Amino acid sequence: MIIRKFRPNDLKRVFEIENMSFSQSYGINMFQQLYEMGVGFLVAEEEGYVIGYVIFWVKYENQGHIISIAVDKNYRRQKAGTQLLVKAISILSLLNLDVIYLEVNENNNEAVEFYKTFNFKIDRVVPGYYDGGDGAILMYLSLKGGKISRQ
Repeated sequence: MIIRKFRPNDLKRVFEIENMSFSQSYGINMFQQLYEMGVGFLVAEEEGYVIGYVIFWVKYENQGHIISIAVDKNYRRQKAGTQLLVKAISILSLLNLDVIYLEVNENNNEAVEFYKTFNFKIDRVVPGYYDGGDGAILMYLSLKGGKISRQ
């Protein structure tokens, strides 16, 4: 498995993984726009086939944000998500940030536990964050011993 930068010809496959992973997905145009904005966009590839992705950026001067991460359901539990997240955290760590944060659906206990293995902590639940009315658990990883600022 290799982790590499996203390329425009990966767009359709990334969108397929997004749709199989989330009940409410970003549109394909959103992925294109994020790429064009220059966000961090990596894919996991197994024998030339994209099996997962992570998108991240610096949202505020001192805060990184994991926008989305997903792995094809047929390739889960093979460490692709782990490798993607480790690479994203590594890149964001080089930028002298205080914290990295992400949101996860309050009903996605498996994802919450996954992020906890990387020392992400729960900050709070944001009710009604998702279109279907589900809340989001806001999680953060302190890079400098501080706590997430609520901007």
